[in-house]
This record gives sequence, C-alpha cells and structure tokens, in this order.
Amino acid sequence: MIVLGIETSCDETASAISEDGKILSSFISTQKIHKKYGGVVPEIASREHDKILNQMVFDTLNDSKKSISDIDGIAVTQGPGLTGTLLSGVCFAKGLSLGLNIPIIGINHLEAHIFANFLSDPNLKFPFICLLVSGGHTQLWHVESLGKYKLLGETRDDAAGEAFDKGARILGLGYPGGPEIERNAKMGDQDSIKFPRPLMKQKNYEFSFSGLKTALLYYVNDGENKNTSDIAASYQYAIVEVLISKLKLAVENMNCDTCVIAGGVAANELLRNIIRKLLPNTYVIFPEISLCTDNAAMVAYLGELYLNNGKKTAIDFKVYPNMKLA
Repeated sequence: MIVLGIETSCDETASAISEDGKILSSFISTQKIHKKYGGVVPEIASREHDKILNQMVFDTLNDSKKSISDIDGIAVTQGPGLTGTLLSGVCFAKGLSLGLNIPIIGINHLEAHIFANFLSDPNLKFPFICLLVSGGHTQLWHVESLGKYKLLGETRDDAAGEAFDKGARILGLGYPGGPEIERNAKMGDQDSIKFPRPLMKQKNYEFSFSGLKTALLYYVNDGENKNTSDIAASYQYAIVEVLISKLKLAVENMNCDTCVIAGGVAANELLRNIIRKLLPNTYVIFPEISLCTDNAAMVAYLGELYLNNGKKTAIDFKVYPNMKLA
C-alpha cells in the first residue's frame, strides 16, 4: 500500500510517502516567519501552510518517483494542534481523497510521535514504555499494541517543551527556546545552580514544571551568578533529571525492558546521554532527530498501519485541537 501523509498541526508543513512500511520521501518546511514574534501566530501559520502545501505534495511525489494516481490512501493529522493549521491540512487531504476516490484517515499527532520510533528501529516490539515530551505534552504511556495505550501520568501544568521555551524567553534567548537553551547550556556548568526538581522524589508518574520556571525567573532577577550559559545548563539539567526519574520509575514498576522517547524534546542531547547511562539494562530507543520534530513520515507510516487493518475515517470528520490519545 502507498500512503500520502500530511502534517500541519502547528508551524511545520510536511508531506511524506510511505509504501509497505518504508518511507520513500519526506519533506518538511519550518515557518521561520514566527521567530520575530517569539512564538507561533496561528493565523499566519495557517496561511503559510496554504501557500506551500500543494507544491510540497507535488515535490514529495516526484521525489518518491510516484504519481498521484499511485496513491492508495491518505493520512492527515487530525489533532491535537492549532485549529486553523489543522484545517489547512485536513481540507487539502479531503479534497484529494474525494478527487481520487481513495480512503482517508485522521491521525492523532501524539500517537504518530510514538510510532515514529518504529521508523528508527523496525525491531521495536510491544509492549513498551513511552516518554512523550513536546511543547504541549509531557506524558508517560504504557503502549500495549496498535491502538491500545494506558496513560501512566502526565504534567500537572507546563509541558517540558513549554518550560524550555518559557525559560529561553526569561533568559532573553531566541525562539524556539529548546535548541537555544541547549546551545547555551553546552558552554555552561550544569551543577553551578541548584534549581528545584518538582515532584521528583514522589513515587508517582506526575510532572510539574511551573515551579521550576518561577524559580528561574526569581534567580534571573536576584541570583548572584549572571552567566547565561551556567543558568541555561542548570535549568536544562533540572528538567532532564525530572523526566528521567519518572521514566526510570515507570520502567522499574512496570517491569518493562523497552522504552522509547517521543516528541520534540527527544532531540535533546543531554536527555539522550543520561537516559542511556541510567537505564543500562533497558532497551532504549530514540527517534532520529528528523523524526523528533513534527513530520509527515510518522503520519504516513501510522496511517498505513491503520488502513491496512481496514480502518478509515468518514470524509466529514472534524479536527480536534485538544485531541486525546486515550
């Protein structure tokens, strides 16, 4: 089966072609226009998707050496995300589905991030623990099989990616915040400032980052060490330690020998390095960096799995900005 995947949940426009579980072509365009605003402007993001999506799909087909008539099905992100940007992709995909008379399936963006790990490691087997960390979500999942997931715990307030973005803003760094914090942290001492680790000692799977963000704000205003790199390194270390402590607890309590990391924060180098050190007896999988950010390869791959299982979505389906996984 050949599936076209489309992703427009936020500020990345992406399309990809999947055939028999292999990605033949994948294109991503990040909207740099938002940098001057310090964050994504939804209306602008929607317009930017509409400008380039048609040409991007055309380029993706050419790159995969497929024609539009070769496509057997379409997978498109249905949620969660920004309403307007989701509609850009879904309306485009619906038009293709109707015009080509082929099935369409709406894809959960979070679920696609989890399944991106199968593209990085085809030997991945169920069940496994997933730490899903992005700008909007910080969650621990027990993944039993395709479509069967149990939420172990999640953040009470800010997501880890949001904590990175807000921290970067407090420090006067650029956007997006995660990469800017990480870049500055490489020149700093992560042990120089003792930021709090909220909920880290509690034996549950819940996260909280709003208090850490507030501690950073107070420190920037009143702290003695004004070295931005030291502050960034210490702040990043606090976030990473909290994430890893909860993942380690889940792996031990669930007696699971495999865990995967998913979402944009999975690209963080410190997170990758420390997890491997602290879980030496656990099979740990990180997606390739290109699969950590929003992309259509994971959408096409997951869509193909569902379409092969006979699942499809009625053409009048809606977008769900706050779509849940389970």
